[in-house]
Amino acid sequence: MSSGFIRFEKKDGAEYAFVCKAKRVDGKKTNDVENLGRVIDRARGIYKNRQRGLFAFSLEGGYAPPPPDLNAVMEEAEEKLILDFGDVFLLDEILKKSGLRPVFEKACPDASDTLLAMLAHRLLDVDSASRYAHEWWDGSYARFLYPKAALHSQRISEFLSMLGEESGQREFFKAYIAHLVRKQRGSGVLIDSTGLPNDIHFPLTAINSHNGVISNESRLIFVIDRHTSMPIYFRYTAGNTVDVATLKATLLELAAYGVKVNYVVVDAGYYSETNIRDMQAAGIPFIVRLVPNRKIYKDLVAEHIDGLEDAKYMVRYGQRLVFIKQAPVSLFGKAGFAYIAVDMDRKHDEIRRYALSALDDGDVPDDKINAEMRTKGMFILLSAQNIGCDEILPVYYEREKIEQVFDFSKNNADLLPLRLHSEEAFRGHLLLSFLASAAYLTCEKMLEGSGMCAMQSFHSFRNLKCKVFDDKIVVQEANKKMNDTLRHLKLKLPSYISLW
Repeated sequence: MSSGFIRFEKKDGAEYAFVCKAKRVDGKKTNDVENLGRVIDRARGIYKNRQRGLFAFSLEGGYAPPPPDLNAVMEEAEEKLILDFGDVFLLDEILKKSGLRPVFEKACPDASDTLLAMLAHRLLDVDSASRYAHEWWDGSYARFLYPKAALHSQRISEFLSMLGEESGQREFFKAYIAHLVRKQRGSGVLIDSTGLPNDIHFPLTAINSHNGVISNESRLIFVIDRHTSMPIYFRYTAGNTVDVATLKATLLELAAYGVKVNYVVVDAGYYSETNIRDMQAAGIPFIVRLVPNRKIYKDLVAEHIDGLEDAKYMVRYGQRLVFIKQAPVSLFGKAGFAYIAVDMDRKHDEIRRYALSALDDGDVPDDKINAEMRTKGMFILLSAQNIGCDEILPVYYEREKIEQVFDFSKNNADLLPLRLHSEEAFRGHLLLSFLASAAYLTCEKMLEGSGMCAMQSFHSFRNLKCKVFDDKIVVQEANKKMNDTLRHLKLKLPSYISLW
């Protein structure tokens, strides 16, 4: 029985075998194909189907009983016949419905299953390190959704290096940005950076001092769309690169990807004559906060502090009371607007802390204390456009959206800690965290009005299991909360999924 050959095929996470033998019928040569069933151990020729159960087969010896030591292997396999289903099903369906799944796959088309499986692991198994990704995948429906995923530790390192290749990242951002801003004539953007502490020995790790804290770190720059709150782009620099030096390159890279920036909101670290002039030359309106050590800040305070806390300057921002006075200002030869403001809650807190410190010191003159306390709670915003005093704070505090993305990336998308050994793997790690943030925010938006946030939904749906049989996966019954979420998303839960 040695004639013929065995053909192997992979389908939905399982491997199947077929015996192909040549024969002649009415003088014509044809192939006779016999289905052996699912492959249990290819090296030892162990298979399983409904007619024979578990058996051994070889072309030389034909059918035979399985070896006795296979019991342990099958016991382990039996434990994995009931899998976590709902969470990865929900995430994958949302990515498909939003159009993001094919866009994400462009980031690494040669390993898209690994990419999607790693993305799902980061979002759905947030308390588990990447080195346990294979164990998660093996007990989840993810192994049928992403059957070619290579999630062992060494393979993950290789994958991150592949994902970090510049050519692949460029193809991804072209597709992603086109998908994200396809209906917009221009994009208002929020730009900010955060430190990524690490002890990696490569040029991107450098000593940085921020708010009196000194650390070895790299810097991550995020660009967020003002209106959708979605991350558009990211860059990275060495840890000792100051924010003010990064704005021009960030805007140029956005332009290279076809993003027409029509508004920029940045924090005080980005204020400089060069940056203001560059935005003016490009015709990009902006809002930026001033730091108190700037001459323009001191001049505006000296001119406008008297009478600032007048009822005519009162503005309500949520539950906060802020006095805001608008004043024209020259921004390096071009007209602009300054917003001199006092936040009353912040003022009272800062006065209390400063006064107690001055009293404890005991040597601070009263006139100096009075002068210092006058400016507590003050801040100044600059704008290239004339914006109403009741509108300036909502626009500027859209910056909080980027802080929320940073918080999610660090706490839920496995951005930190960094344990990488090359710049390519570092870049791949950052892109994977970027994808996780974009995917999570997309889920949040699509679940608005459902009564469930994305994380709640994932936790709830993880209790939805499936049973794996030889020819199909049978999905267990969803509860009311799950069905309500599916109706909100206009998704249908399958009763079974065929494996043939």
